[in-house]
Amino acid sequence: MYEAITRGIRIRVTPQYLDDQSSPEEGQFYWAYTIDIANESEETVQLRSRIWQITDGMGQTEEVRGPGVVGETPVIQPGSSFSYTSGCPLRTPSGIMVGSYQMADANGQLFDAEIPAFSLDSPFALRSVN
Repeated sequence: MYEAITRGIRIRVTPQYLDDQSSPEEGQFYWAYTIDIANESEETVQLRSRIWQITDGMGQTEEVRGPGVVGETPVIQPGSSFSYTSGCPLRTPSGIMVGSYQMADANGQLFDAEIPAFSLDSPFALRSVN
């Protein structure tokens, strides 16, 4: 599990390689990732948009931007959380994702909540010890 906290917003990410949806011989590798956004602050926040940087094992980076997550722009009260699961395909057996959520506080002030960088490693990924 990977974790980051920004202004009392705790974001936890748990990635999982999807062997049943991947086809290594065809260069198709799929992951699911579950994100839990916990509001540990004293103010209500709303998730407005997201930005992801997805980098494959060859160093190719794709940026993904869009409103909300999984079709929602959740309002998260203090002491509450919101969770969702999404997915990511790559053409290499490993990669990394990192990003941020644009959040709005109760006054409409926008801020970016960090999504921690997390590793996408399949059983086919070559590993080396540095």
